[in-house]
Amino acid sequence: MREIVLDTETTGLDPAKGDRVVEIGCIELINHLPTGEEFHVYINPERDVPTQAYEIHGLSEKFLSGHPIFSAVADTFLAFVGDDPLIIHNAAFDLEFLNVELVACGRPKISENRAIDTLILARRKFPGAPASLDALCRRLGIDFSAREKHGALLDSQLLAKIYLELIGGHQHDLVLGGENKVAMNAEEETPPTKSDQTSPPSLASVRSPRPHAPRAEELTAHEEMLALLETPLWNQ
Repeated sequence: MREIVLDTETTGLDPAKGDRVVEIGCIELINHLPTGEEFHVYINPERDVPTQAYEIHGLSEKFLSGHPIFSAVADTFLAFVGDDPLIIHNAAFDLEFLNVELVACGRPKISENRAIDTLILARRKFPGAPASLDALCRRLGIDFSAREKHGALLDSQLLAKIYLELIGGHQHDLVLGGENKVAMNAEEETPPTKSDQTSPPSLASVRSPRPHAPRAEELTAHEEMLALLETPLWNQ
Protein backbone atom coordinates (compact mmCIF):
# COMPACT_ATOMS: atom_id res chain seq x y z
CA MET A 1 0.00 0.00 0.00
CA ARG A 2 1.45 3.33 -1.10
CA GLU A 3 0.84 6.54 0.85
CA ILE A 4 2.39 9.99 0.60
CA VAL A 5 3.24 12.11 3.64
CA LEU A 6 2.99 15.75 2.56
CA ASP A 7 3.77 19.16 4.01
CA THR A 8 4.03 22.69 2.66
CA GLU A 9 5.43 26.03 3.74
CA THR A 10 3.75 29.27 2.67
CA THR A 11 4.07 33.04 2.77
CA GLY A 12 1.12 33.30 5.16
CA LEU A 13 -2.17 31.80 6.28
CA ASP A 14 -4.68 32.74 3.59
CA PRO A 15 -4.35 32.05 -0.15
CA ALA A 16 -7.43 34.22 -0.76
CA LYS A 17 -5.33 37.19 0.35
CA GLY A 18 -2.49 36.35 -2.01
CA ASP A 19 -0.40 34.03 0.14
CA ARG A 20 1.52 31.40 -1.85
CA VAL A 21 3.25 28.05 -1.44
CA VAL A 22 7.05 28.35 -1.07
CA GLU A 23 8.06 24.76 -0.30
CA ILE A 24 6.66 21.24 -0.76
CA GLY A 25 8.05 18.12 0.89
CA CYS A 26 6.75 14.59 0.33
CA ILE A 27 7.78 11.18 1.68
CA GLU A 28 6.70 7.91 0.06
CA LEU A 29 5.42 5.16 2.37
CA ILE A 30 4.84 1.55 1.45
CA ASN A 31 2.84 -0.35 4.05
CA HIS A 32 3.18 2.72 6.30
CA LEU A 33 7.02 2.71 6.23
CA PRO A 34 9.30 5.19 4.37
CA THR A 35 10.92 3.81 1.24
CA GLY A 36 13.53 6.56 0.85
CA GLU A 37 11.73 8.05 -2.16
CA GLU A 38 11.10 11.77 -1.62
CA PHE A 39 9.88 14.85 -3.46
CA HIS A 40 11.20 18.20 -2.30
CA VAL A 41 11.17 21.58 -3.97
CA TYR A 42 11.46 25.26 -3.07
CA ILE A 43 9.13 27.53 -5.04
CA ASN A 44 9.40 31.15 -6.10
CA PRO A 45 6.14 32.73 -4.88
CA GLU A 46 6.64 35.78 -7.13
CA ARG A 47 5.97 38.06 -4.15
CA ASP A 48 7.52 39.14 -0.87
CA VAL A 49 7.86 36.92 2.20
CA PRO A 50 6.42 38.63 5.29
CA THR A 51 8.65 38.76 8.35
CA GLN A 52 6.29 36.58 10.38
CA ALA A 53 6.45 33.81 7.78
CA TYR A 54 10.23 34.13 7.44
CA GLU A 55 10.64 33.69 11.18
CA ILE A 56 8.73 30.41 10.97
CA HIS A 57 10.48 28.72 8.02
CA GLY A 58 13.54 30.88 7.33
CA LEU A 59 12.92 31.11 3.57
CA SER A 60 13.64 34.62 2.32
CA GLU A 61 12.37 36.33 -0.82
CA LYS A 62 15.95 36.53 -2.12
CA PHE A 63 16.53 32.80 -1.63
CA LEU A 64 13.23 31.78 -3.19
CA SER A 65 13.66 34.06 -6.21
CA GLY A 66 16.28 31.67 -7.54
CA HIS A 67 13.87 28.72 -7.63
CA PRO A 68 11.14 27.71 -10.11
CA ILE A 69 7.59 28.99 -9.94
CA PHE A 70 4.80 26.56 -9.04
CA SER A 71 3.61 25.92 -12.59
CA ALA A 72 7.10 24.68 -13.52
CA VAL A 73 7.01 21.92 -10.89
CA ALA A 74 3.27 21.13 -10.87
CA ASP A 75 3.42 18.13 -13.19
CA THR A 76 6.39 16.57 -11.41
CA PHE A 77 4.62 17.03 -8.08
CA LEU A 78 1.37 15.50 -9.35
CA ALA A 79 3.25 12.56 -10.86
CA PHE A 80 4.93 11.83 -7.53
CA VAL A 81 1.78 11.91 -5.40
CA GLY A 82 -0.21 9.99 -8.02
CA ASP A 83 -3.65 8.90 -6.82
CA ASP A 84 -2.46 7.59 -3.48
CA PRO A 85 -3.70 8.64 -0.01
CA LEU A 86 -2.05 11.76 1.41
CA ILE A 87 -0.97 11.90 5.05
CA ILE A 88 -1.15 15.57 6.11
CA HIS A 89 -1.17 17.37 9.47
CA ASN A 90 -4.09 19.83 9.32
CA ALA A 91 -4.93 18.71 5.80
CA ALA A 92 -7.43 21.47 5.02
CA PHE A 93 -4.68 24.11 5.25
CA ASP A 94 -2.20 22.46 2.87
CA LEU A 95 -4.82 21.29 0.38
CA GLU A 96 -6.40 24.73 0.15
CA PHE A 97 -3.04 26.28 -0.75
CA LEU A 98 -2.12 23.52 -3.18
CA ASN A 99 -5.47 23.59 -4.94
CA VAL A 100 -5.31 27.36 -5.42
CA GLU A 101 -1.88 26.92 -7.01
CA LEU A 102 -3.01 23.97 -9.15
CA VAL A 103 -6.12 25.73 -10.47
CA ALA A 104 -4.09 28.85 -11.25
CA CYS A 105 -1.87 26.86 -13.61
CA GLY A 106 -4.67 24.78 -15.14
CA ARG A 107 -4.13 21.54 -13.23
CA PRO A 108 -6.81 19.48 -11.47
CA LYS A 109 -7.53 19.94 -7.78
CA ILE A 110 -6.55 17.32 -5.21
CA SER A 111 -9.65 15.82 -3.61
CA GLU A 112 -9.97 16.26 0.15
CA ASN A 113 -11.21 12.65 0.27
CA ARG A 114 -7.64 11.49 -0.36
CA ALA A 115 -6.34 13.08 2.83
CA ILE A 116 -5.70 11.29 6.11
CA ASP A 117 -5.45 14.12 8.63
CA THR A 118 -3.02 13.28 11.42
CA LEU A 119 -4.28 16.27 13.42
CA ILE A 120 -7.68 14.55 13.64
CA LEU A 121 -6.04 11.20 14.46
CA ALA A 122 -3.98 12.82 17.24
CA ARG A 123 -6.97 14.58 18.80
CA ARG A 124 -8.90 11.32 18.84
CA LYS A 125 -6.01 9.41 20.39
CA PHE A 126 -5.03 12.14 22.89
CA PRO A 127 -8.19 14.19 23.52
CA GLY A 128 -7.53 17.54 25.09
CA ALA A 129 -3.74 17.30 24.66
CA PRO A 130 -1.63 19.59 22.43
CA ALA A 131 -1.46 18.17 18.90
CA SER A 132 1.27 20.18 17.17
CA LEU A 133 4.15 18.30 15.55
CA ASP A 134 6.49 19.26 18.38
CA ALA A 135 4.00 18.19 21.05
CA LEU A 136 3.36 14.86 19.34
CA CYS A 137 7.08 14.21 18.95
CA ARG A 138 7.57 14.81 22.68
CA ARG A 139 4.62 12.59 23.61
CA LEU A 140 5.64 9.76 21.27
CA GLY A 141 9.38 9.90 22.01
CA ILE A 142 10.40 11.02 18.52
CA ASP A 143 13.64 13.00 18.21
CA PHE A 144 12.91 16.42 16.69
CA SER A 145 16.08 18.19 17.81
CA ALA A 146 16.92 19.04 14.18
CA ARG A 147 13.69 21.05 13.83
CA GLU A 148 14.97 24.53 14.58
CA LYS A 149 12.52 25.98 12.04
CA HIS A 150 9.63 24.59 10.05
CA GLY A 151 10.65 22.82 6.85
CA ALA A 152 8.38 20.88 4.52
CA LEU A 153 10.70 17.90 4.02
CA LEU A 154 11.86 17.61 7.63
CA ASP A 155 8.29 17.99 8.88
CA SER A 156 7.16 15.25 6.48
CA GLN A 157 9.87 12.95 7.83
CA LEU A 158 8.74 13.61 11.40
CA LEU A 159 5.10 13.23 10.42
CA ALA A 160 5.80 9.83 8.87
CA LYS A 161 7.05 8.64 12.28
CA ILE A 162 4.14 10.25 14.10
CA TYR A 163 1.63 8.68 11.70
CA LEU A 164 3.09 5.22 12.26
CA GLU A 165 2.74 5.63 16.03
CA LEU A 166 -0.78 7.04 15.79
CA ILE A 167 -1.99 3.99 13.86
CA GLY A 168 -0.39 1.55 16.28
CA GLY A 169 3.37 1.48 15.75
CA HIS A 170 5.46 -1.00 13.78
CA GLN A 171 3.18 -3.92 14.67
CA HIS A 172 -0.21 -2.28 14.25
CA ASP A 173 -1.42 -5.11 11.99
CA LEU A 174 -0.12 -7.91 14.22
CA VAL A 175 -2.92 -10.09 15.61
CA LEU A 176 -1.58 -13.26 17.16
CA GLY A 177 -3.71 -16.25 16.39
CA GLY A 178 -6.24 -14.12 14.54
CA GLU A 179 -7.10 -16.76 11.97
CA ASN A 180 -7.28 -19.51 14.59
CA LYS A 181 -9.60 -17.37 16.70
CA VAL A 182 -11.93 -16.89 13.76
CA ALA A 183 -11.86 -20.62 13.10
CA MET A 184 -12.57 -21.41 16.77
CA ASN A 185 -15.48 -19.00 16.83
CA ALA A 186 -16.88 -20.60 13.70
CA GLU A 187 -16.61 -24.03 15.30
CA GLU A 188 -18.37 -22.83 18.46
CA GLU A 189 -21.23 -21.34 16.48
CA THR A 190 -21.72 -24.39 14.24
CA PRO A 191 -22.91 -27.55 16.04
CA PRO A 192 -20.98 -30.71 15.08
CA THR A 193 -22.66 -33.07 12.66
CA LYS A 194 -22.82 -36.81 13.07
CA SER A 195 -19.96 -37.27 10.62
CA ASP A 196 -17.84 -34.82 12.65
CA GLN A 197 -18.38 -36.92 15.79
CA THR A 198 -17.46 -40.24 14.20
CA SER A 199 -14.60 -39.27 11.89
CA PRO A 200 -11.08 -39.73 13.33
CA PRO A 201 -8.87 -36.62 13.45
CA SER A 202 -6.57 -36.10 10.51
CA LEU A 203 -2.86 -36.65 11.19
CA ALA A 204 -1.70 -35.43 7.79
CA SER A 205 -0.04 -32.33 9.24
CA VAL A 206 1.74 -34.12 12.13
CA ARG A 207 5.49 -34.53 11.66
CA SER A 208 7.68 -36.93 13.51
CA PRO A 209 10.05 -35.30 16.02
CA ARG A 210 13.51 -34.43 14.82
CA PRO A 211 16.48 -35.67 16.87
CA HIS A 212 18.34 -32.91 18.68
CA ALA A 213 20.69 -34.71 21.06
CA PRO A 214 23.78 -32.69 21.98
CA ARG A 215 26.99 -33.30 20.06
CA ALA A 216 30.14 -34.41 21.91
CA GLU A 217 31.78 -30.99 21.61
CA GLU A 218 28.66 -29.34 23.01
CA LEU A 219 28.72 -31.66 26.05
CA THR A 220 32.39 -30.84 26.61
CA ALA A 221 31.73 -27.10 26.40
CA HIS A 222 28.87 -27.49 28.85
CA GLU A 223 31.07 -29.29 31.40
CA GLU A 224 33.75 -26.61 31.05
CA MET A 225 31.19 -23.91 31.73
CA LEU A 226 29.90 -25.71 34.84
CA ALA A 227 33.44 -26.01 36.16
CA LEU A 228 33.64 -22.22 36.25
CA LEU A 229 30.67 -21.96 38.61
CA GLU A 230 30.83 -22.44 42.37
CA THR A 231 27.44 -24.09 42.90
CA PRO A 232 25.80 -24.60 39.52
CA LEU A 233 22.06 -25.26 39.76
CA TRP A 234 22.45 -27.71 36.92
CA ASN A 235 24.16 -30.21 39.30
CA GLN A 236 21.60 -29.85 42.10
